[in-house]
Amino acid sequence: MERTIGVIGGSGVYAIDGLEDAAWQQVTTPWGAPSDAVLTGRLDGVRMAFLPRHGRGHVHSPSTVPYRANIDALKRLGCTDVLSVSACGSFREEMAPGDFVIVSDFIDRTFAREKSFFGTGCVAHVSVAHPVCARLGDLAAGAAREIGVTHHHSGTYLAMEGPQFSSVAESRMYRDVWRADVIGMTNMPEAKLAREAELCYASIAMITDYDSWHPDHGTVQISDIVRTLTANADNARRLVEALAAAMPAHGPCPHGCDHALDHAILTAPDARDPVLVARLDAVAGRVL
Repeated sequence: MERTIGVIGGSGVYAIDGLEDAAWQQVTTPWGAPSDAVLTGRLDGVRMAFLPRHGRGHVHSPSTVPYRANIDALKRLGCTDVLSVSACGSFREEMAPGDFVIVSDFIDRTFAREKSFFGTGCVAHVSVAHPVCARLGDLAAGAAREIGVTHHHSGTYLAMEGPQFSSVAESRMYRDVWRADVIGMTNMPEAKLAREAELCYASIAMITDYDSWHPDHGTVQISDIVRTLTANADNARRLVEALAAAMPAHGPCPHGCDHALDHAILTAPDARDPVLVARLDAVAGRVL
């Protein structure tokens, strides 16, 4: 199968420049409408589909992003890999605003979102012990090195519900007790849903601030975040371009992301809800 990269752009990244045969496509999914139309085309010969996570104009809050519809839409368009680009705060002095972090793990503290495609009538349990595809993460790190941006090859991302930023007490707990490295509001349940859909997933987090733990930086200000995002948007686009150029054209995932459902579905075939099974045609059609 030809590899196709799905890029989910976060705050400040609402389009990808330079796509050949670029066209915005409306995609219908059984999980509702995605955040926006999907921009499809080719970049350096690689098929690509770009979806602005918050919608153009930033109309969705972190809690109202239609995560299931977004992942389903990318799978339905033939994506094999999903690259997330998002803003985050930092819990580490050495991970400074303006730096990029190739996320290696997650702590999920969200609570107001649908987190699975499966449920009553078709139960499945996938492993997210390693939620990031190591191959795709390595490609992202290599792309960051190639374009010369300051980056960190690993880091644990704490996903909070939002939309408010952390209190000082919360920020210190996440940093000092839970040992998270960065904090954001959008990579969960996105990463879990990508695994259920058998898509390779990696996250590039753009650091915009030091959250509220840092004694010299005070509270998080949205004006500072926007300023850093604007400065880094071009670097994010260049990183995506470099990753596309390095992406192998074909081949299975060496880590098994594309076979995550092999032993995950527990509901017996004759007990499965046909309505739910029909909704799973794109994300789980290979095994159903």
